[in-house]
Amino acid sequence: MFGDRLKIARKRAGLSLRDLSAKLGSIVSAQAIGKYERGEMAPSSAILLGLSKALDVSIPYLMSPLESKLSKVEFRAKSTTTEKDRAKVETVVLEWVDRYLEIERILELDSASWKAPFEPREISALDEAEILANEVRSRWSLGLDPIANIIELFEDHGLKVLLDDLPEKVFGLTCIATQPNKVDVPVIVVNQKSTLERRRLTLAHELAHRLISDSDSMTQKFEEHAATRFASAFLMPKDHVLMRVGKHRFSIGYSEIVYFKKLYKVSAAAFVCRLKELEVITPEALTYIFQSMGRSWRRTEPEPLQNDETPARFRALCFRALSEGLISKSKAAELLRENIESVERELRGPQ
Repeated sequence: MFGDRLKIARKRAGLSLRDLSAKLGSIVSAQAIGKYERGEMAPSSAILLGLSKALDVSIPYLMSPLESKLSKVEFRAKSTTTEKDRAKVETVVLEWVDRYLEIERILELDSASWKAPFEPREISALDEAEILANEVRSRWSLGLDPIANIIELFEDHGLKVLLDDLPEKVFGLTCIATQPNKVDVPVIVVNQKSTLERRRLTLAHELAHRLISDSDSMTQKFEEHAATRFASAFLMPKDHVLMRVGKHRFSIGYSEIVYFKKLYKVSAAAFVCRLKELEVITPEALTYIFQSMGRSWRRTEPEPLQNDETPARFRALCFRALSEGLISKSKAAELLRENIESVERELRGPQ
């Protein structure tokens, strides 16, 4: 209990055992902190207070039981993620999930409200990933219109979405939160440092991994390609693209590309790749775009979108519980990881 919480708080802060010992002024050794984490020793009240201040968490937080666990953790990274990065990210997610499920318990809400549009399916061709994307849109009554806010959409359908400052090389991850005698809860985490265009694509990509079933015949490379195809089709439906852009184009100019990337809220590179995918433009036309006006698009997004899509449900639930007197201001501050003054200001509104 205490040991698990201490370990999570330490890793979330990015501190080694020696770092934490130094931050405490060496009043306790790294070896002793390790024993606290393993449950072999208990700290004195003075050291407990010091740990609380050093890690910027409350004493009740350190002493409360940790019920959640993560399973099936899958990272989406540019390259191999280091064990240190994985450990830090997983502890951040676990601590956040525990707070999220706690506020849902307080409000007596169903934590496992995720209703998958269908059971995960095996696919053997990329076109089948496109079919899956169309079916999700149909089951969720989305029509052909561009998705205005993908985070809000996911939260409305029971997915837990977290934005956090992940290591630069990590785009996001998907995992399952489990608790004793509870139904599993799917969680999607996206790098807050990424552009909105990248975040939306990552979220749709992670949804694909929830809906495409693993099989012995499916290679990891194919699964990633299938998830990318699903994400493109989910954000840029074929019929809508063909209706707005045309079925065949000899070329397409910069102003049009920017208009459509803003319409679908995707990157310019993702949009023109979608055009090639749908055979609206030829592979040669795509190559020309990336060799001319789009030569820097892989590194720098042209006319980037405003980052206006953030998870809102967890915060709203905390203030709902506070307004209804189910939790105190200090508890709300602990759940939100903010100080009491900022919680009071938001509760009162402008004076």
